[in-house]
Amino acid sequence: MKPVHVALAVVVAAVWGVNFVVIDVGLRDFPPLLFSAVRFLLAALPAVFFVGRPRVAWCWVIAVGVTLGIMKFGMLFIGMHAGLPPGLASLVLQGQAVFTVLFAAVLLKERARRVQIVGMAIASVGIVLAGLDSTVGTLAGFLLVVGAAACWGLSNIAMRKAGPPDTFRFMVWVSVVPPIPLALLSVPFEGWDTDLRALRHLNLGGVSAALYVAWGATLFGFAAWGYLLRTYDAPTVAPFSLLVPVFGLAAAWIFQGEQMTVLTFCATALVIAGIAVGMVRRPKRPVVPETEPASVTAGAP
Repeated sequence: MKPVHVALAVVVAAVWGVNFVVIDVGLRDFPPLLFSAVRFLLAALPAVFFVGRPRVAWCWVIAVGVTLGIMKFGMLFIGMHAGLPPGLASLVLQGQAVFTVLFAAVLLKERARRVQIVGMAIASVGIVLAGLDSTVGTLAGFLLVVGAAACWGLSNIAMRKAGPPDTFRFMVWVSVVPPIPLALLSVPFEGWDTDLRALRHLNLGGVSAALYVAWGATLFGFAAWGYLLRTYDAPTVAPFSLLVPVFGLAAAWIFQGEQMTVLTFCATALVIAGIAVGMVRRPKRPVVPETEPASVTAGAP
């Protein structure tokens, strides 16, 4: 990779990692479902009026909008609101790599390679260890974020089937899907009065958090990542995603004083190692040109 593209990949990982701390800040001012609705509303408007049609079937826009926007982020925000700290959430969410391989095997009939199975087993042990650390977060929050990772895995399958030629344009249209359903869900589950109170008492912290997760993590992050995946093959780009929980845990420690226990440290190492193992690709054998018969070449000058 060119140095500028390496830098871009690291910046995207940093933006996504810090995003978990920003989400935690936003949840102080918004109930989780309403916050997620606002996030996608800001990502969709006004961009949707300028980017043109998504150039993929509408069913895939809706499928990704539901699995990624409503289900994944709805469960992630609720899980963090329930008590799962941002650093640990950034780690547990990486279970999406395990679920992506599983769903690809079930839905796309893709046979998992042996190294992927080993990697999934290692990462799964790490996620279980993270859940066993009772000193951080709640079990409900942990299970919700595991569910969010599963939904992310489903959305990865939908995005693969969609194959959008322009990831930025696709994500803008995907962002159109979640706001209204999330807002409607927020009314019975979070309360109309709670939603109105949050909107009436907006402050700089809440607005900044919403803009960061909408424009930084969603539009810039996915657009830049999609550009890298169009420029290089997946095995070259994918390892940079391992930096996301590193930046997430570091940001949570720096800005919020979130401490890593020994169990959490071991869980982090196992999850990252498992994902790394699953990314290992068998090197392609070079094609050796057929040599000419010795009787023909023996007398050549």
